[in-house]
Amino acid sequence: MNSLRVGGLGLLVALAAASCARPTRLAPPEPPPVSLMQRVIPAPVSIEPADGEFVLGPETAIVVTPNDADALAIGRFLSALIGTAAGSEAPRVVAGSETIPEGSIHINLRAVAETGDEGYELEVAPGGITIAAGHPAGLFYGIQTLRQLLPPHLEHEATRPDPARSIGVPAGAIRDSPRFEWRGAMLDVSRHFFSVEDVKRYVDLLALYKMNRLHLHLADDQGWRIEIMSWPRLATHGGSTEVGGGPGGHYTQAEYADLVAYAQRRFVTIVPEIDMPGHTNAALASYPELNCDSVAPPLYTGTRVGFSTLCVDKDVTYRFIDDVVREIAALTPGRYIHIGGDEVERLSEEEYGAFVERAQQIVQAHRKQVIGWDEIAHARLTPGTVVQQWRPDASPQPAIAQGARIIVSSADRTYLDMKYQADSALGLRWAGLIDVRTAYTWDPATLYDGVPESSILGVEAPIWSETLARLSEVEFMAFPRLPAIAEIGWSAPDGRNYDEFSRRLGAQAPRWSALGVNYYRAPEIPWER
Repeated sequence: MNSLRVGGLGLLVALAAASCARPTRLAPPEPPPVSLMQRVIPAPVSIEPADGEFVLGPETAIVVTPNDADALAIGRFLSALIGTAAGSEAPRVVAGSETIPEGSIHINLRAVAETGDEGYELEVAPGGITIAAGHPAGLFYGIQTLRQLLPPHLEHEATRPDPARSIGVPAGAIRDSPRFEWRGAMLDVSRHFFSVEDVKRYVDLLALYKMNRLHLHLADDQGWRIEIMSWPRLATHGGSTEVGGGPGGHYTQAEYADLVAYAQRRFVTIVPEIDMPGHTNAALASYPELNCDSVAPPLYTGTRVGFSTLCVDKDVTYRFIDDVVREIAALTPGRYIHIGGDEVERLSEEEYGAFVERAQQIVQAHRKQVIGWDEIAHARLTPGTVVQQWRPDASPQPAIAQGARIIVSSADRTYLDMKYQADSALGLRWAGLIDVRTAYTWDPATLYDGVPESSILGVEAPIWSETLARLSEVEFMAFPRLPAIAEIGWSAPDGRNYDEFSRRLGAQAPRWSALGVNYYRAPEIPWER
C-alpha cells in the first residue's frame, strides 16, 4: 500500500514537471457567431449568405403582384409588421404596375420550381428584397422568414428602435419548402376555456413558425365550447364550468367564424374536435336523452377520464351528432372534423366499432373527412379517414393496414403539457418528462417500424389544459418546445442537428420578449438577451 502511494506521488511530480515544460492548454474558442440567415426556425432547405445588406429606409415600398388580393393582403401584413421603424410611416404597399422606388421589397406570386404549394424563394440584395412563390401560402411563409431576419424589437411598438437608426437585413438567398403537409398544434379549450383573443394570439405564434393547423378540442367532460343552435343547452349549460369549477365559457357561432377567418388570413386551418362517444359528460349533463337511462349527470369539474359515454343504442344520439356536425361543418371551410374516439371504457369492442363507423358516415355526409385518435383504427375506417397516433405504445399498423394516413402526436415527444423537469410547477408527467432535446431529437419516419413516410400526413403538438388556466401558462409550456415540433414538421431530417438548433432557438429569446411570450428558459439552451 505504502509503495503504491510513494509511486503515485512520484508520478504526480513527474507530470507536474512535464506540464511546466509545455505551453498551457487554452480553452477551446467560442464557436463563431451565427449569421442572421442561419438563425431561422424552421431550418430552410438551403441558405446562401452573401456580402452586404439591404437597408430598410423611409422610402422603402412593398411591391405586390398586380390585381392579386392575396398578395395585397400579405403585403399589408408585412407593412403593419414593419410599422414606423423605418423612419417614417409604415411602408406603403403598391402594385407592380406603379412607379417603384429603388430599395423596395417585392412580393411576387409566380411559379417557383420545386417548391410546392407552400414553398418560396427569398433573395436579399443591397438594392432590394424579393419574395417569390407559386401560391399565397408560400408568400406568407417567406414573410415569416423575412420577419426573423428583422430586428426583434420591431415586434413591439414601445421598444422599436430609434427611427434615425438604419435597419439592415443580411444579403443572401433562401430556398425553402416544407417536408410534411400537416404541421399542427392542438389547444384544449374544454378543460379550461380560452377566449377568442387568446386563441388568436396562439394562432399568431403558430404562424411565426410556419405551422398550418390549429386543432381545437371543443368538447369534453368539463365543458362544451361552441354554440349549437339546434341544441342550445350544450353551450349555455354544458359550457358553464371548467376544471376546478371556474366560469367556463363558449364561442358563439359568430365568434367561431371570426376565429376561423382570422386563422385563414395567417394560413392556419382550424380543425374542430367534438370528442365522442366518450369525454361527453358536458353533453350528457345538458340533454338527459343522450344517456341510456335518460337521467342527466351533474356537471363535472375534475380531471378523471373514461367514465362517460353517449348512449350508442339510441337513435337520438345519431340525430344529435348529425345536427352538431352539420352546424360545425357549415362554419368550417377546412377539410376535416375530428371525432375524438379516445379513452372509451364503457363500451364493448363491437359497440365502439359500430359507433365509429356510423360517426364517420355522418361526417362524410356533410362533405368533411374524419380525423380520430388512434383507438378508432380498431374499427372499420372509411376511405379518407385520418388517424392521430397519440399513444406511445400503440402501433399505427391497424390504421396503415386500412390505407389510412397518420398524424404523429406521440405523447412522450409532442405533448406540450408534459413537465419539462420533475419539479416543474405546471403540467403532468404520465407520458414522461419532455425537455427540449426530447421534443426535437426524433423523426416521424423512423418512429414506427414498417410505416412509410408516404403514410404520414404530418405532426401535431397537443397541449391539454388540466393544469393550465391562463394563456400565459399555455405559452410557458409551448415555448420553447413548439418551435422544435414546427421544425420537425417543416425541415428535412438531414438538415436538423440539436446543437445547432439549440443556438438558433436561443436566438429567438429577444423576439419572444418583444412579443411578450411567457417562455421557459430551459437551462440547456444558450439564450440570447
